[in-house]
Amino acid sequence: MLRKLRRAWRIAIFVLVALAAVMPAVHAWYYAQILWWARHAPASTAFMERRLDALREKDPRARLRHHWVPYARVSTELKRAVIAAEDAKFLDHEGFDWEAIQKAIEKNERRGRVVAGGSTISQQLAKNLFLSGERSWLRKGQEAVLTAMLEHAMEKRRILELYLNFAEWGEGVFGAEAAARHHFGVSAAQLDATQAAWLAAILPSPRRYARGARTPYLDARIATIRRRMEYAQIP
Repeated sequence: MLRKLRRAWRIAIFVLVALAAVMPAVHAWYYAQILWWARHAPASTAFMERRLDALREKDPRARLRHHWVPYARVSTELKRAVIAAEDAKFLDHEGFDWEAIQKAIEKNERRGRVVAGGSTISQQLAKNLFLSGERSWLRKGQEAVLTAMLEHAMEKRRILELYLNFAEWGEGVFGAEAAARHHFGVSAAQLDATQAAWLAAILPSPRRYARGARTPYLDARIATIRRRMEYAQIP
């Protein structure tokens, strides 16, 4: 028994040493990617690639709908709606909204399950760009490091531009341009306030809703977002 315990400790120590040696190189690679993406548009994201793999399990010919558009060609209404819905303090924090995180923890404890996240736009972008969908403390740690890197390397305007271009807005639908055309038949620049609020409202569960769907929950959520949009500050 003692021999097995020693062996287990040796393995654990070896793994920790290996991680300590490898992680700086991994983080350097992540940061190099982020520096590149501060000036150049990514072709895809880790999350998009996972979704495409899942779609192709059902249909080998499946493709994603995605078209990059620069920040100036996204409706101001959508920018306001997304910030109002997802991250009201986007311009004020440095990647983490600690008050929102604390409220999410308290809400989850009351419910006895995970019903709230408290993630900022920067955190969501970090997950979309790089990470797997698994939930673990290691992944949350990676997310925190990547979020700090994004905030250090990019201006808020660029972070929001990337988020708007790679957020999921339906089955195989990614980015504001594809979302606007899929759900409303207009460009991202032409979205009005109600359309923008609808797109922001479905962000937590974008594959749940058909084109332009309306439910009592969505109507209430849209009304809340519309009220908050007036006060939303955008970069």
